[in-house]
Amino acid sequence: MKKMSTQGLMLLTGLVLAGSALAKLPAPTEEQKAKSAAEKEKTAWSDKVAGFQLCKAQDKVVAFYRKNTPQAKPESAAVATPACTDPGPMQATQAAANVGIADSKPVPAAGKPEAPAEKK
Repeated sequence: MKKMSTQGLMLLTGLVLAGSALAKLPAPTEEQKAKSAAEKEKTAWSDKVAGFQLCKAQDKVVAFYRKNTPQAKPESAAVATPACTDPGPMQATQAAANVGIADSKPVPAAGKPEAPAEKK
């Protein structure tokens, strides 16, 4: 009897989980789309910065190796590689700028600090 009830319970649990897996999510709003685009841009820029930093570190290691290793190939025999390019500061697009405006809090007027709310 216990075996049958355990199997039934497992079947019921499986059906509930399968039903929830088939549920659809609502379509993203314009704000969510803009925020997602801004995050993708920031991630892409961060990847470029990481690549630039890696390139500079590799150049430093190669220079150290060539300086301190007598059997190292001279620079004329080295394989030509592209120079490291700095991605520069992140360029925000209009979508990213709109998200930043929507998420920011209002700024109080200069010189007038906000008074704390009084408790009653």
